[in-house]
Amino acid sequence: MKYGKKYADSLKAYDRSKLYDAEEAMNIVIETAKAKFDETIELHVRLGVDPRQADQQVRGVLVLPNGTGKSKKVLVIAKGERADIAQQAGADYVGAEEMIQKIQTENWFDFDVVITTPDMMGVVGRIGKLLGPKGLMPNPKSGTVTMDVAKAIAEVKAGKVEYRLDKTAIIHCPIGKKSFGKEKIAENFNALMDAIVRAKPAAAKGQYIKSVTVSSTMGPGVKVAYNKG
Repeated sequence: MKYGKKYADSLKAYDRSKLYDAEEAMNIVIETAKAKFDETIELHVRLGVDPRQADQQVRGVLVLPNGTGKSKKVLVIAKGERADIAQQAGADYVGAEEMIQKIQTENWFDFDVVITTPDMMGVVGRIGKLLGPKGLMPNPKSGTVTMDVAKAIAEVKAGKVEYRLDKTAIIHCPIGKKSFGKEKIAENFNALMDAIVRAKPAAAKGQYIKSVTVSSTMGPGVKVAYNKG
């Protein structure tokens, strides 16, 4: 495989086969993030679970100590008092059926998170096939179906992330921006890893944490030594 010059130079900067401790790994990832924009740092965790089994699913939400560095646009589907509260709490868009219609007819997706109240889930369900594939469907487990819309908005704006297992038993999740520096990224890394370890299903057998890798948007992956799971 032929790599670009920056990527090839990054590969020479460290040993790809070595497991690095968390802080050293963050340092390497920052140094090898050579793009002209503020690259996102991502965590990739391979787990020793079977994603096809309902009792071995791993998912949850967490407000990262230092946020994600990305400001998210929030759409709240609510009526009456809850809609007013959402507006005051800083939601980017608030509405009810008219928002559903806008998504259906205009293919409008200028938002990152959808929050709704339980009584509006029937309405939101009409566009489940549009929201689901984009990972935008509200869910009580992720805190996006709630009567406390103000709290949900505050958490999203503060840097709440949802981590969940994909079909290949890997969790992919952002843990900050290159500009954060290694200490803040390491704090986010440790908080997310602790949450993933706590979320270990009772049905999981054998080694839970198989491998941990961090990478930047355009940079190569760095393997992290992690033995708490």
